[in-house]
Amino acid sequence: MGNTPLGWAAENGHSKVVKLLLGRDDIDPNKPDDEGQTPLMLAAENGHEEVVKLLLRRNDIDPNKQDEEGQTPLMLAAVNGHGRVVKILLGRDDIDPNQLDDDGLTSLFLAACNGRSDVVKILLDRDDIDSDKPNNDGQTPLLGATGNGHEEVMKMLLGRDGINPNESDDDDRRSLYFAARYGHEWAVEMLLRRDDVDPDTLDNRGQTPLYCAARNGYERVVEMLLGRDDVEPNTPDDDGRTPLYFAAGNGHEGVVEMLLVQDDIDPDIPDNYGQTPLYCAARNGHERAVEMLLGRDDVDPNAPDDDGETPLHCAARYGHEGVVEMLLAQDDIDPNKPDKVGQSPLCCAARYWNAGAVNMLLGRNDVDPNKLDNQGQTPLLLAIETEYGGTAKILLGRDDIDPNKGR
Repeated sequence: MGNTPLGWAAENGHSKVVKLLLGRDDIDPNKPDDEGQTPLMLAAENGHEEVVKLLLRRNDIDPNKQDEEGQTPLMLAAVNGHGRVVKILLGRDDIDPNQLDDDGLTSLFLAACNGRSDVVKILLDRDDIDSDKPNNDGQTPLLGATGNGHEEVMKMLLGRDGINPNESDDDDRRSLYFAARYGHEWAVEMLLRRDDVDPDTLDNRGQTPLYCAARNGYERVVEMLLGRDDVEPNTPDDDGRTPLYFAAGNGHEGVVEMLLVQDDIDPDIPDNYGQTPLYCAARNGHERAVEMLLGRDDVDPNAPDDDGETPLHCAARYGHEGVVEMLLAQDDIDPNKPDKVGQSPLCCAARYWNAGAVNMLLGRNDVDPNKLDNQGQTPLLLAIETEYGGTAKILLGRDDIDPNKGR
């Protein structure tokens, strides 16, 4: 929209039309369209080399002019991988290869983030290129390339003397963090081979590379990080959540297994809300993770969160019958343990209509079906108040139920 005949011809690579238009004395070669893009920008963005050459022959051309987002012809050529156009533009003495757009992005950053390895090489061959310049969020070309998984670009950047692999963005996230977070195994391996990479740094939320890999289930990355003596497996984030907490809560069984065999692992660390890895796994119904955690002597199956809810409460509430069965099989389980409002696991199962969990709980001789909560409510009353007849019917089928008990 709002384009001139010269802009249209340049955008579409019609070099003869461009030449004809440039022959007029009244033509403005720098006139932008509605988005601030000049004919040179449009030609560079689309890789039209001949048009770029024609425009650059003009004495009145501005090769560093920026569009509405602050991007120059060089940036547009670089981000789209037009290496020959990049070379043509860099042949001018008045081109600034380190110019920033409105987000603080350079041509090198844009090329690196998009995996334009040929363009990155062209730019890095220049003596005046700033290869470690951060954008407005503190991210360098290396961070951008790592996060987007561009191996060749990473190799080129790490080969530069001025590159710091521990440089962090404004959120204290480093290259290894991004490699681990997105599961780029080759990048993690490449970085861990370096003597100058710290494998256990925290971002501004307390998250380590191991934390990121464990949370997302990247087993090979977790294995590489745990193979280091300088990686702490129990480091919690700002919410008190450890790598094991998220691995268990997200059902990443392989990662849970790897973490639990660590000699220094603490499998029962609660987060800031009192929730343990077992609690999280039980809440989300991850049976294998629950099984592995319950196999440990140092995991308390009755550990309550800050609201007094145990793993059994969670499993009963959400109807995870397999988890309920495993928890009830524990010799030290307390099936009547009340939460802070006095509700037992049976109350939770009845209230949230989980008939299977209700039947399993009632199958125990030590479960009180008439136990009152702090408001004087029984499991039967809770089942009826939620207007679901299934669990109420199960409760009323018992000889020891008191239908008159309650507030």
